Amino acid sequence: MGKSPTGSTASGEESAVVADLVAAELDEQDRLDARRLPWLIRMYGVLVLLDGLVTLPIVVLASIAAVRAIMRGELTFHAASLTAILTGLQALVLIANAAALIVFGVLLLCNRRRYAARWAYVLMPVTLAEGMLSLALDGLGANLVAPGVRMAILVAVSIACDPGLAEERRLQRALKRMDDRDAYDTAVKEGMLGRDPSGKGYIALDFFNIFWLFTVACVFGLAIETVYHFAMYHGELQDRAGLLWGPFSPIYGCGAVLVTVALNRLWKSNPFLIFCASAVIGGAFEYATSWFMEVAFGITAWDYTGQWLSIDGRTSGKYMVFWGLIGVVWVHWILPRLLALINRIPWKVRYSLTAVCAVLMLVDIVFTLMALDCWYGRMAGLPQDSPITQWFATHFGDGYMANRFQTMSIDPSKAGRV
Repeated sequence: MGKSPTGSTASGEESAVVADLVAAELDEQDRLDARRLPWLIRMYGVLVLLDGLVTLPIVVLASIAAVRAIMRGELTFHAASLTAILTGLQALVLIANAAALIVFGVLLLCNRRRYAARWAYVLMPVTLAEGMLSLALDGLGANLVAPGVRMAILVAVSIACDPGLAEERRLQRALKRMDDRDAYDTAVKEGMLGRDPSGKGYIALDFFNIFWLFTVACVFGLAIETVYHFAMYHGELQDRAGLLWGPFSPIYGCGAVLVTVALNRLWKSNPFLIFCASAVIGGAFEYATSWFMEVAFGITAWDYTGQWLSIDGRTSGKYMVFWGLIGVVWVHWILPRLLALINRIPWKVRYSLTAVCAVLMLVDIVFTLMALDCWYGRMAGLPQDSPITQWFATHFGDGYMANRFQTMSIDPSKAGRV
């Protein structure tokens, strides 16, 4: 049977309404993209551009000079040494960071809001890698100030530039002005905050979503690991936290963020594909974390030697399977519900609460790194004569650290410090 004229008319009207809504959304995105960035951010763009233009040739020329000196025999170089490897990686990261800063600065000056936000998100892991390598080579000190400040500025700039977040704030203000409860509920259902506005992925990869994914995964990952150890080792209750304060295990938070970023566009894909990708991502991340803890602080956080498909004792086939299963559950079941939970944060405190919690988490992470660095210094026999090292020795001494981080053992000879 053919459709009735009335049905065709209704369908046509519905299509026209949808087309109008799509056109209005595109117009709004274009308007947000075209809005001029604040002068302070454009000034920062100038500084970033100059930083990249100055740093890039210096690092490249210094690297070339070092290679030539090694070839002439003027500089002793042990290619297999851990310190040499870390130094080479640091040079590569500095070159990549300088090149990215040039692009980022040009985008800010040209008012390319959307692309600038994307490059800010690219620069964040590069800056993090720069800081971690500096920590591994030189320990915790003034060498980390520049990467830390740059990371804070990148977060602030990404929030200001990202048109998705700007649109979210606009929707928030619009919903606040709505008096009709039905209109409010309808608006929330049609455009739930935090969803990927392009429709290609499930969740918008912005600072707010990523922070709460990280925090929740830190807590639930620690809970799962604690219960698993309790069940497998005859009721032994072990403190498996990864930070000085609070029930947080950053390896699960970082793993959740990596899986989300990598598989965001595959959330409707075959579970087997998600399982394989999560297993590889989780195993690689676990290996990298174990390696960094060892070269930075001489710490062995876990050892899977002798297990099925063990890779240097840093990861194994057993735990890669666990990462794969967790990835499937995370992408298909937890992520949608977690996004709905994030959206239950009251409108009036959404940004302020996130900012306060982010600062508290940052303080916890920084103090943990400082405590680990001082622990390494004491075990390595380094002088503990500064007020900071003495304070940590008093409040977070060897006994405290061993009890708080019960899965860790420390051997300074394994570190790659200069």
